[in-house]
Order: sequence, then C-alpha cells, then structure tokens
Amino acid sequence: MLRTIALSKPLAVTLAKMGPRAMSTSTIVPQVQDVPCSKLGGRYTVTLIPGDGVGQETASAVKTIFKAVNVPVDWEQFDVSGYTSADDLTFKQSVESLRRNKVGLKGILYTPVSSLGHSSFNVTIRKDLDMYASLVLCKNIPGYPTRHEGVDFAIIRENTEGEYSGLEHQSYPGVVESLKVITRTKSERIARFAFDFALRNNRKKVTCIHKANIMKLADGLFLNTCREVAKEYASSGIKFDDMIVDNASMQLVSKPQQFDVMVMPNLYGNIVSNVGAGLVGGPGIVPGCNIGREYAMFEPGCRHVGKDIQGRNTANPAAMILSSVMMLRHLGLDDHANKIANAVSKTIMSGAVKTPDMGGSNTTTDFTFAVISNL
Repeated sequence: MLRTIALSKPLAVTLAKMGPRAMSTSTIVPQVQDVPCSKLGGRYTVTLIPGDGVGQETASAVKTIFKAVNVPVDWEQFDVSGYTSADDLTFKQSVESLRRNKVGLKGILYTPVSSLGHSSFNVTIRKDLDMYASLVLCKNIPGYPTRHEGVDFAIIRENTEGEYSGLEHQSYPGVVESLKVITRTKSERIARFAFDFALRNNRKKVTCIHKANIMKLADGLFLNTCREVAKEYASSGIKFDDMIVDNASMQLVSKPQQFDVMVMPNLYGNIVSNVGAGLVGGPGIVPGCNIGREYAMFEPGCRHVGKDIQGRNTANPAAMILSSVMMLRHLGLDDHANKIANAVSKTIMSGAVKTPDMGGSNTTTDFTFAVISNL
C-alpha cells in the first residue's frame, strides 16, 4: 500500500512553480502539518534576515521588486551577523520572529572557522525550528549557457543531524572525536519527504547518496531506511537506486543528466548542492528552502556569504529573488510569484543584463531594475 505524508495546504498547494524548474512549471513540496502563516488584513508578515556578505544588497533587490509589484508582505527585518557573539540579542529576536510568523526569507550568515567561534547560526535556526528538509533545485536556465545541458535534479538533504550534530570533544591533547548521529526516525522522515516530492512532481527516480561501504552502521542505517521506504512507493513507478558519495560527485560533473531526485544526509547534501549550483551557473542562480512541520525558511540554495564582493554592487540577486518567489508560492500569492518569476526569466533569457558571474559587467541594481522593467 502506498503511504504518503498528509500535506498542509500552504506548502502542498502553494509552493508550486518554484523555479529553477523552468521557473514556470509546478513543483510541490510535501509537508506534514497545516500551520497558518502570520496574516493580518490580507497582508503577510515575514521575517527577513538579509545575512552577511552580499546579503543586504540581494535582500534590497527583493524588497525593491516586491514594492514594484505591490506584494502584500510586511517585513520584520533583523540585521543578524555571524560575526557577532553566540548570545547576540538580534539573533535571538530573529528566531522568535520566525516562531511568530512561521515564514522567513534569509541570506547566508557567516560561520567562524576558529574553534573559539560560535556554532553556525544557519544550522542553529534550522535545528531549533526543526526545519528538517533542505530542498535545492538545480536546472539549466534558458539564456544562461553552461557546460552541461539537460540538467534537472532536486537535492533533498536531511537538515538536523549527521555531522552537523555539533558533538565534538578532545579526548586527549591532539585527539579530537566528532560524533556523527544518524537515527532511523529522521532518516525515514527525510526519505518519505523525498519520495513524496518525487510522486507529486512527476519525478521518476530517487537516488540515495551515502558512504555505507565505510560507515557501515551510520550510513548503513540511512541507506537501509531509504530502501525500506522505497518498497512502499514501488507501486507508484518511482525507481530507487543508491550511489556512494564519491562516485556521485564524479558522476555529477561528468553526466549530471542521470540524476532526478537525490536524498542524502547533512554533510553530503551541503557538498552536493554546491556542485549542483556550479553545474547550472553558480551560487547566484540557485534558490532553495528549508521545510519543517511548522516553519518554512527560504534562502539561496548554494550557501555562500560572498564576503569578497560585499559592497561592490556586483552580486547576482537571482537566487535570492527566486527564493522569494518560492516563498510567495508558499503564502498563496501565485499571481505575484508568476509576475516576478517570468520577469526574472525574461531578464536572463534576453542576455541584455548580466552580472559578473554571468559573464557581464552589470550591477546588482541593473539586474533589479531589469527585472522590474520586465514585469
């Protein structure tokens, strides 16, 4: 018997046409509970965290476009920075805002590399609000030529455990133990999400990415759980296979067209989503979202801060804009989402305005106003 997750109305119905799956075709995200978003007088209140690096510039592009389209969204903006301390008040306020509003748009926050630095704010938000599924869609965009053609796959990543559990200690000077946590419950949850996503979006195959040949217990549990879930979906016609992560990395850069839906633990998903973004044009193009039982947070799918180009007005805002389009689908504002998605598509297809990452010399502002002119 086919077993699927009951979908909430906001996420199941309105997270359609998210792009970059052609930016105009339907993509529906499975969800498990109907929790109303913060809405008053026909307007939605959304938490906005611009992020570090180019975050302020790309968030400004979104706000400018939303104003031009008269989108009924009011922002609760928190200028959180990963360069601050772990007990930063603004960060705590931003998390409380997300709890109230249920929906957020976020840039990428810097994470200190030093052992003395705080843990990642990005990870903390996802874990505290149990936004367990990360979704990144990698597809060629017309008008943006890349080395490979016909690329169209979804990366679904478990967001709350694995190597990102944050359990490390030094058992002896010079000897560090880092614990990777894999549980059957969370493995099954993300596997069902992946199969429901495939089922509702006419996807034909789910591939589990793992390293079970070496981590036989941890990744073995993840793989075997995915296999068990796959049996329940066999009658739907969705194929299932698995691939070791190092081979998958090679296959991605040599023949990415073979992948459809990929499901994997946390760290592998982080790496693979960066490879996927590189295949279709880079971090400025790929949008993403984080989904949980109660909360949804939308952010660029390739998590780069862009510190090196901060303040230069050269960042490509497309990923942030398309992430906001995904958010509008979630809120049920499909007409507004259509206008913005189509305008972004026209802007890229025309080739008249290109930021440096696209091989041009136009600015973030140029791209923003080009989108507005194409509305």
